[in-house]
Amino acid sequence: MSVTASAAPSKLKSFVSNQQFILFLVLLGMIGIFTAFNRIFFSVGVAGNVLADWGPLVLVALAETFVIVSGGIDLSVGSVCTLSGVVGAFAIRALTESGMAPYLTLFIGALVCIGVGCIAGVINTLLINYAKLVPFIATLVTLGAAAGLALVFTGGGPIAGGPSQAIQLSVPWLGPISTPIIIVIVICFICWAFLHKSRFGRHTYSLGSNPFATRAAGISIAKQTAKIYILSGALAGAAGMFFYLRLGSGAPSSGLGLELYAIAAVVIGGASLSGGSGRITGTVLGALILTTVTSGLIIVGVDPNWKQVVVAILIAAAVTIQGLRRSEGKAS
Repeated sequence: MSVTASAAPSKLKSFVSNQQFILFLVLLGMIGIFTAFNRIFFSVGVAGNVLADWGPLVLVALAETFVIVSGGIDLSVGSVCTLSGVVGAFAIRALTESGMAPYLTLFIGALVCIGVGCIAGVINTLLINYAKLVPFIATLVTLGAAAGLALVFTGGGPIAGGPSQAIQLSVPWLGPISTPIIIVIVICFICWAFLHKSRFGRHTYSLGSNPFATRAAGISIAKQTAKIYILSGALAGAAGMFFYLRLGSGAPSSGLGLELYAIAAVVIGGASLSGGSGRITGTVLGALILTTVTSGLIIVGVDPNWKQVVVAILIAAAVTIQGLRRSEGKAS
C-alpha cells in the first residue's frame, strides 16, 4: 500500500512538470489574457487566422525538429519554402493554361513544391557530407541561393494564374479548420510516428546524442544525415504549397524569416540545440504559441513589431528552463 501511495504523487508530479503540459498551460493562459483584453480573440474567425498562420510555420518547424534532434541545424527552410512555392506556382499556372482539371493541377503543383524541397535537401546533404561544411554554413549557403533564385524567377512580384479552387480550399469549413489544415494535422501525426515510433527516429536521436556510438553501432551517419535533410526540404516544400493555397499565388517573400520562427518553435517546444532531445508534440505547441502571440498582439492593439521581443523572451525562458532541468538532473 505504501509503495502504491507514494507512486501516485510521483506520477502526478511527473505529469505536471511535463514540458508539453506546461506549454499547453501557457497556450491556455495566452488565450485567456488576449480574450480578456478583447473578446473577439475567442472567436472562430480569429482561430481560423491563427491556424492559417500556424500551418506553414509548423511544417518548417517539423522539418527543423528532425534536424535539431540529429544535432544539426537547417537555416534554409524559409527560403526553400519560398522557392518551392514560386516554382510550384509556375507549374500550376502552366498546367491551368493547358486545361488540366483544377484539383489535379493543384495536386501536381504540390508534388512539384515537395520535389523542389527535396532537391534543396540533396544539395544540403552534398555540402555537409562531401564538401564537409558544417550544417550552419551549408544551409546558410542554400538559404542565400534559394532566396536569390526566388527573386530572379519572379522579378520580385507574385506568380498567379492558377485555379480559383486554390483559395477556396483554404476557406474553413469545419469551424476554424480548412482542408489544408487537416492535411497539416495528418502530416504532424506522420512525423510524430516517424520520430518516436520508428527505426528512423531512433537513429536520429542516436545521431544527435552520440555520433561516435551511432557509427560504432553500424549506422551510416552520411545516409542518416541525407535522409534527415531531404525530409526537411520536403516539409519546407509542403509549406511553400500551403502558402500558395492561402495566397492564390507564389510570392518571393512568403517564407521570409520563417526559419527563425521555426527554430524558436522547436526550442520553445523543449528541444535542445545540442541535439538528442525534442518531441513533435512540443514543436506543434511551440508553433501554436508563436502564432497565438502574433495574432493576439495585433488584436489587442499592440505594435506588431513587439512580437519579435515577445518571441525573444519566450526563447530565453525556454532555454533557461532547459538549463535548470539539466542542472537538477546532474544534482540528483
